[in-house]
Formats: sequence, structure tokens, C-alpha cells
Amino acid sequence: MDHPQRVVDAHVHHWDPARTDWYPFLAAADTALAAADASSAAADTALAAGRPDADRMRRPFDQPTYLAEAGRWNVEAYVHVTAAPEHFVAETAEIARLAEDTGQPQAIIGGVDGRGGAAGIVAQLDAQTDAPGFRGVRASAGLDLDTDAGHALLGALQDRGLVYDLVVHPDGMRRAAAALAAFPDLTVVVEHTGWPLAQDPEHAAVWRDGLARLAGLGPRVHLKLSGLAMTLHRIDVASFRPWVAHSLEVFGPARCFFASNFPVDGMFGSYDDLYGTYARLVDELAAPARDGLFAANAARVYRC
Repeated sequence: MDHPQRVVDAHVHHWDPARTDWYPFLAAADTALAAADASSAAADTALAAGRPDADRMRRPFDQPTYLAEAGRWNVEAYVHVTAAPEHFVAETAEIARLAEDTGQPQAIIGGVDGRGGAAGIVAQLDAQTDAPGFRGVRASAGLDLDTDAGHALLGALQDRGLVYDLVVHPDGMRRAAAALAAFPDLTVVVEHTGWPLAQDPEHAAVWRDGLARLAGLGPRVHLKLSGLAMTLHRIDVASFRPWVAHSLEVFGPARCFFASNFPVDGMFGSYDDLYGTYARLVDELAAPARDGLFAANAARVYRC
């Protein structure tokens, strides 16, 4: 296995379960399930609720904890992704202060709530744009991009040169691709390998079709190789290989990059387990392609 020389981790959450107003989904399993519609982070939790090692996600996960667990992988930079379903503006400001104090994280993906309507979404976006390191947003689960609110978000991001981190499952990829086609200058990152929810052949076929449609939008659309442990409930080369291999075939190595999704994916193994699996999966690629997957591609997209 060739150990990557550097890592830019494109998906990390910092949180504290004691802050129940910000992170209600980190409470008991039934609370997580009830909150699953509120945000993609809550959906992460709902998928994992009740697992024996769920405490590895429902724990304080601050910057020192993250850096210690990632310590063997020369993390040059990382991207913090919002996890506060209703307090993302305040969370973005807090993470920006952390970055000013420590130099990390180098990039921030904030949030918007589609229930605010078109004007509300733009106001939420503009409330975050002055934060140092702010690079774009993900939207709370359930936002229909083919609505006035969805168009307002995509247009505002495009006009401001920001990134849209797309939260979508396979059954929503076709509609998402159609909506995104109307915004040809918008940089898009598809989160969590397209976030498959099952391993059966029928669902995998829908995932493959949707992935192809998103990739067909051109080089402005990228794929974040993360989150597979949420579906597979394990971290190993054999389980990951079909999904990662197909992703690289469809998008190409220059449009993909690895990310940890920690501490969520950490329920199923350590950071070393996850990045060791990633390294083995691409061990045969040339050095520039490997560096792209582990660092350069994410650094380019998120400017970090």
C-alpha cells in the first residue's frame, strides 16, 4: 500500500452533543429518527441509530480530537461541513472563528434551509458569505431544486462563485441533474458517493444511472467519495471496491476526491481503517492521480 503524501479531508463535522439546541439528532436513537427530515446530518444519524458503536458518533468531536485521530495521514487541510440543522449561520461564524484562531479548517461549507423560500435562502446564504473560508453550502434534506427556492439558491451560488454540496440519494439524482443543467457555471460536489441507501442490485442500478446523469453535466460536477460506511456498515476494501471503482470510471479520478465524513463514518472503524482502505483501493493508480484523490482535487474545488 502506498501511503499518500498528504490529505485534504473534504468532509468533517465538529460538534458537541451537549448542545442539544444545535445538534438535537445526537440525542437518543428515537430523537435522531424523529429529526431525520430536518437535515442531512440528521439523516446520517438516523441511518446509524441503534448501532452498537453509535457512541463513536454521539461524542464531542472537536478539532483536537479530529487531528489526533487523523494524525498518521498528514492532513494539510480539511473542510468543515455544517451539521446544525437550524443554526448553520451561527455555526459557520463559530467555525470561522476557530479557523482564525488555529488556521484550521481551511474551508467551510455552510447551510441553508429550503423552508425559508427564495428570499430566505438568499438571506441565509449572504449571512455566511463574509466568514473567512466560506466556500458554499449544502441544503437541508428535502429541498426541491426545481422550485423557485431551489432556483434562487443555485443562481445565487453561481453568481457568487460558490460551491453547492449536493445532498441527494439515487432516486433523486435524475431530477437534480435536470435542475442543475440550467446553471452551467455552478460548481457542484455530489456528497457521499451519491449516498446509496441499499446494496441490492435494483437500487445499485438506479445509483449507476443517476451518477451517469450527474457526471454528464461536465467537469464542473465532482464526486466526494465518502459516506459508504453508512450504507455498507463496514470499512474494508472488498465492500468499498465496487462503489469506488464505478465512481472513478464514471467521473474519472480528476473529478473525485476522498473524505472522511468523521465522526459519522467513524462508527464503523477508525480513521486509519478508512484511509487505509482508500489507499489500498487506488494503490495501482499513478502518483498524480492518487494525489488528486487524496488532496489536490479537493484543494482545487474548495480553494484550500
